[in-house]
Formats: sequence, structure tokens, C-alpha cells
Amino acid sequence: MPIAVRPRRARGCTAALAALTVAGVALTGAPAVAAPEDNGDVKIHEVGTPFTDQRDEPKVCDFYLAAFNFDDSEHFTWTIDGQGNGPNAGTGHLSGTLTADTNGDAHSMPLGLPNGLYKLVWKGTDWQGAGKQKVFTVDCASPKPTPSMPGGGPGGPGGPNGGPPAGGGGLARDAAMGPVAGAAAVGLAAAGGAVWLRLRRRPHGA
Repeated sequence: MPIAVRPRRARGCTAALAALTVAGVALTGAPAVAAPEDNGDVKIHEVGTPFTDQRDEPKVCDFYLAAFNFDDSEHFTWTIDGQGNGPNAGTGHLSGTLTADTNGDAHSMPLGLPNGLYKLVWKGTDWQGAGKQKVFTVDCASPKPTPSMPGGGPGGPGGPNGGPPAGGGGLARDAAMGPVAGAAAVGLAAAGGAVWLRLRRRPHGA
């Protein structure tokens, strides 16, 4: 009585096909590696608004930038340029850099620009694309009021963590705020008051 024998080659092909199928399922089921997100938002704050306030103020006079939700110690650049062509167009330009703290927050020194419409653009060092942006208006009354910046000790939440801005058309720091507010902006409000008093008294022999 004849006995049927399955060819070894067929069995080998079947095993190889099964192995490839299992490997394909494994590769398909593997989670995709997500690309790094461009985290971080920057708010426009009127000088005097608390640093922790996450509201945007689309119309300001003297102002500063408050950054939230960046990565720990992330560096990012920012630029402000005038927008529009009519009588309400902004005419100034400012730029600078900031570094987020361990909580992902940062804020700039007080800034000033001529009245008009402006666009803020910010971008992290490792971000892809052109960055994020928003539009706001500078609208200062005449005569211009003297702002007051939220204070804080050296190295604390009252001190900015970016260098002075660069650009043209912006107001000088002394023109943008009074001496006490200027001292608070660099985290030296208490010491600054004593130094200011001493300088005022020196011409009288003190």
C-alpha cells in the first residue's frame, strides 16, 4: 500500500511564511514614536499684571512677555514687529531671548513701543517650522502713566530671566517706567529703593 509523503520543501516554505506573518504583526503593533511637540505659550501682559496670570492682554501700554508651559530650561527667541500700513500701524521692532525655569515659565523685562499694531513671534531652539505668533496693540494715553512692575527678590519670581531686548523704535527703559519699577524689573526692588533715596540725598551733602 503506497504511503503519501509531504515534501520537506513545502513544509519549510509554510514555516517561513508563518514566521514572516508573526514578524509583520509585531512591527505593525509597535507604537509609533511621536515627534517632539513645540510646547510653550507666550502671553502679552500689561506691566503690573502678576507673572502667574495666564490671560492674554491684547491691548497694552508698557508691557512684558510672560511664558508658560515650555520644557524645563528651554531656550526660545522672540521678535516683535509692526503690522499694517495705515495710521494704526506699528513702527517699532524688538527682539530677545528667554530661558524657561524648571517649571517651564519665564518672563521678560518691561518693554515699550510706539502706539500701533504689532505681531509677536516666538520659537524654541529645537522647534520645527516658523514658530508661534499673535497680534496685539500698543495704546498708551497721553501723558503716559508710570507703570509698576510686580516685584520679587533676586533670583525669585520678580526677576526677569532674559537679557535686555534689542531693536529699533522701542522706548528706552528709563522712558518706559519709573526708577522703582525699573529696579523691580531686575529683581532688586527693595535694594533699588534704598539706592535711589541715597542718590537723591547725595547732592545735599548726605
